[in-house]
Amino acid sequence: MSSDAESKYSIVDLFAGAGGLSYGFLQTGRFYIKAAFENNLNAQKTYKRNHGNAEVYNDVSDALSDEIKAKLGKVDVVIGGPPCQGFSNANRQKNHAISLNNSLVKKFVQTVLHLNPMAFVMENVSMLQSDVHRFYVDETDVETIKKYGITTSPSEIPLLDAELVFPGVADIAKNITQISKYLWNENDYLSLNVVFKARNSKKLCASLTKHKKRLLALAKNLIASLDENDPVLKHDYAAGIAIQSYFAATETNEVAEELCKAIMPAIMMQRMFSKAKEILDNRIKVDRYSTENGLVAHVTSMAVIDYVKSILEASSTGYSINSGVLSAADFGAPQKRMRFVLIGVKKSMCDDVKLPVGTFSEANYRTVKDAIGDLEEIEVATEVSNQGVPLPAAQKDICKLGKLLRDSKKLYNHISTATTPEALERFKAIPQGGNFHSLPPELKTTYSDTERTQKTIYLRLKYDEPSGTVVNVRKSMWIHPVKHRALSIREAARLQTFPDSFVFCGTKDSQYQQVGNAVPPMLAKAIAERIDSYLTK
Repeated sequence: MSSDAESKYSIVDLFAGAGGLSYGFLQTGRFYIKAAFENNLNAQKTYKRNHGNAEVYNDVSDALSDEIKAKLGKVDVVIGGPPCQGFSNANRQKNHAISLNNSLVKKFVQTVLHLNPMAFVMENVSMLQSDVHRFYVDETDVETIKKYGITTSPSEIPLLDAELVFPGVADIAKNITQISKYLWNENDYLSLNVVFKARNSKKLCASLTKHKKRLLALAKNLIASLDENDPVLKHDYAAGIAIQSYFAATETNEVAEELCKAIMPAIMMQRMFSKAKEILDNRIKVDRYSTENGLVAHVTSMAVIDYVKSILEASSTGYSINSGVLSAADFGAPQKRMRFVLIGVKKSMCDDVKLPVGTFSEANYRTVKDAIGDLEEIEVATEVSNQGVPLPAAQKDICKLGKLLRDSKKLYNHISTATTPEALERFKAIPQGGNFHSLPPELKTTYSDTERTQKTIYLRLKYDEPSGTVVNVRKSMWIHPVKHRALSIREAARLQTFPDSFVFCGTKDSQYQQVGNAVPPMLAKAIAERIDSYLTK
């Protein structure tokens, strides 16, 4: 190890993504990366290109091995942003009962215990601080809950509406063999579910036509499996007959409505079996199943934040912890991005951890123009290339943020989606600060449910304000404040406070996604400086 590294603190970066969090740490000059863990290959390439000689591992589980621990030696700081959906009242109606990402928060906590750093940083969505962001308790949690005194509450997983409940349904939900007997091939389910989801839209008939071949094959199987004494197979049979009737009919519109009514019970049964299988596969601890108000699995849950804090604040673990939601705009980013940040430092070093405090406020927030105004006249490419273009000299009145981010003679990633004639019409009709809802009805035709379209779709940024949270701006089709085109990857990266010397790798969509997933380095740097102040004490 070089003497330069010896004078700095070592970092292990979990769920590293493109490396926005760790890049902020590097910018302080006080830290170096020992290892990073990231399973996305494009993000790995980006990380390796911008983080010196950091070793990048594919599987975060490797961080828990004794072999890697021995190889890493002493680790000063563990950082990372484990993806975590949890569940809340808002998302419990989705087709899935359990998010597989939940186990990743547990892996983060286990890695901190395993590597025993002096400090750690966990960042996540701002909702994580809320009590509604919860895990369902599985069998592997029981001992941990007891050991650390984690608070739990009764919860329910609704599986099937009351009108579809039949005698013996709860017994099927408990039995993986029975569930497997009734579950359809996943692609068959997806094809019919696409049709069902389009039931109230103009896309219904087109959706049926698109999936005709698979749906007719499915119908044949459903009809052939009829058993008059089996309520599940009777619903399947009815769905099969309805599919065949639709494709045999000449007047399709009316029959399409009948079809949707007829397939609904079969779809709901499939969703129930799928959720019941998830409960069993994930070993969720079920106290009982009830059928009084529909089929419900009665389970136990715990708040994600309670889980993390109870374990890492325990006397046996020895961390002082503080957490809260920080706004990137308060730290100089031209973006109102709210992130939950949890900082832990060994109690032997500090018994009262404080979060960093930003020096910017509403009155002097940096704006979109501060970040990208100097790129306005530079033509964007529409194809990914590893070659940067020469960056013209900046105008004299460029602001401090612009100067800070222009740290390269070449401009990379100034790439955006090619503009179709239809998109151009829409772009021209949307003012700064406007979005999809600003369009006249004749320009909304390709969207089936215009009222429910999110306000971030076709959002034209305002030059004189910070942007909202940067997401995958290609998917959301964010528009440049004054140009009739999509925001480029580099412009999105500038809003995230990545300097121009930070180059993104991979496909166009992957680069947009990497930028959207990242922690703004400017926010990360403030967190790193706070950690450094505790370690240096």
